Amino acid sequence: MTSRRLVLALALSGLGMASCDPAAGLDNKQNEQPKPVEQPGTGWEIVWQDEFDGPAGSLPSKENWVPDVGGDGWGNGQYEYNTHRAENASLDGEGHLAITARRERYGNNDYTSARLTTKNRYSKTYGRIEARIKLPTGRGIWPAFWLLGADVDSVGWPACGEIDIMEHKGQIPSVVSSAVHGPGYSGGSNIGRQHAVSGPPLAEDFHIYAVEWEPELLRFIVDDTVFFEVTPKSLPAGRKWVYDHPHFIILNIAVGGSFVGPPDAKTVFPQTMKVDYVRVYERAAQ
Repeated sequence: MTSRRLVLALALSGLGMASCDPAAGLDNKQNEQPKPVEQPGTGWEIVWQDEFDGPAGSLPSKENWVPDVGGDGWGNGQYEYNTHRAENASLDGEGHLAITARRERYGNNDYTSARLTTKNRYSKTYGRIEARIKLPTGRGIWPAFWLLGADVDSVGWPACGEIDIMEHKGQIPSVVSSAVHGPGYSGGSNIGRQHAVSGPPLAEDFHIYAVEWEPELLRFIVDDTVFFEVTPKSLPAGRKWVYDHPHFIILNIAVGGSFVGPPDAKTVFPQTMKVDYVRVYERAAQ
């Protein structure tokens, strides 16, 4: 995922930018076994959360979330127009946020969806950031839970840093991706990995997607499994570690784009990503 504003700025400057495709160039080492990890308990404390409680059809909290509105492709060739409407992002009355992608004409776009961020509301450096999510499904459906450097408007992308906690290709029912993007290792050259989640397809049940973020360490987790770790030594020689400052949270569903390709005749709409909660923890000693 990328910032639409940044993509336009880079294009105008003639620098160019590879689209953020977390599947491209992934380090899929099959000989590395995932490691179990304890869920947050003793030693962690919640410092920010949204449990998405409220009446069905109500908008998500304006104190926590800002809709990122637009439909110019978002730097990845995405097809949807992201709106501020309840039809695309609202509470379901059962303790969930529902982000819904729809096939409908909206301006110059044939699809609508939503992209919610905590920009200028909440950002964090270090800790555990997690969400419990039931994913949508179908070719061309691209849900994501990710972080973007809060200094994006001043330093640009990818210098601000991007941490993709979870991205998913709707046509591959049980696989998620995590990645980081920074200067010299962004877009198709990101540092990332895919992970196959055992059990039923991800659209059939909730799973916890998390990153544990420490100085010079990012640890990516699905449920009780650590499947990927990134340190400064993971970066290409001479490249900068930019994960030492606040990042804000983003939740969205894209339709089409460089990561997933277009939807096809078998893709069913609407498609909904249900989010049970988003929680941010700190080590109790911090």
